[in-house]
Amino acid sequence: MTRIGFYYDQTCCAGCKTCQVACKDKNRLGIGPVLRKVTSHQVGAYPAVKMYHVSASCNHCDAPACMAKCPTGAIAKNDDGTVVRDAEACIGCSTCVNACPFGHPAIDETTGLSVKCDGCAAWREAGYLPACVEACPYRALDFGDVDELAAKYGADLVHTLPAIGEGDTGPSTQIKARPVALTDAGAPLVL
Repeated sequence: MTRIGFYYDQTCCAGCKTCQVACKDKNRLGIGPVLRKVTSHQVGAYPAVKMYHVSASCNHCDAPACMAKCPTGAIAKNDDGTVVRDAEACIGCSTCVNACPFGHPAIDETTGLSVKCDGCAAWREAGYLPACVEACPYRALDFGDVDELAAKYGADLVHTLPAIGEGDTGPSTQIKARPVALTDAGAPLVL
């Protein structure tokens, strides 16, 4: 089976949230659910304070906890490796939300159903990259075959960060991390 996922260059990310807004717009999400979340974190104390940003969405895991726990089978894994949700089968029970160690998916309060990143499947079929990747002004995001991404961006990539969460689900996200983000989740900042 092919395995695709996101690449995120944290060293280029300015925390501008353009990817987050593009995702909300493309998915026509109202107030509430966010499928790509951008957060900022502070590490250390004066005078040695550091800050970093994290842009995260569904990791399209190898063994997704959301899929394993869904009581209706509404979450499945496509042949390309993306983890998708069937809106017709979803009952809005929040089991997938609670099962995911990374904080994805989310419940849309308007519909009462879960929503999650599908890697912009329809856009990719039309030859585009996901909306978040296309929108990033710093080119901090990419999407594709995980082996090709690793070959393109280097071997020093990690699959998770303390600020994102940790789980044994085999995340497909590959991150070029800032050293400070590898050791401490830090305190969340509201900017």
